[in-house]
Amino acid sequence: MTKIAVFPGSFDPITVGHVDLVKRSLPLFDKVVVAIGINDQKKYLFKLEERLHWLREVFQEEPKVEVGHFTGLTAHYAQQIDAHYLLRGLRNASDFDYEKTISQLNHIVGEGLETIFLISQPAYSHISSTIVREIIKGGGDARPFLPDQVRVERVV
Repeated sequence: MTKIAVFPGSFDPITVGHVDLVKRSLPLFDKVVVAIGINDQKKYLFKLEERLHWLREVFQEEPKVEVGHFTGLTAHYAQQIDAHYLLRGLRNASDFDYEKTISQLNHIVGEGLETIFLISQPAYSHISSTIVREIIKGGGDARPFLPDQVRVERVV
């Protein structure tokens, strides 16, 4: 059986923390699908096409990484692509409390879908897409938090 993991997120934008998690997970899986979940209720700073482009650029040298996107439940997407694992990062105790509940629900809805948690490296534990978006919207320099392939201008 091929071990496929889905790393779901909005990746609005992808950060160096996300990249670190994916690269650290590669020895564990045959394939990691970095997938953008689309939520019609959420307002994104960057368009889907731009986020997908960044993901493809960032992981173009990683043969075990694929990029995708989906609407609906993450557990259903995982079933569609025959993934039996979800990959999630934990920065702090608040992340754990939230992610634990989601993983238990995904296990039920996804009929045995397992969530694998990786703890963020200390160098990345303070980085979140939410904070990076605020830096960008405020006209700050977000480059230290973004992979080199992600180029963003100040958003007005």
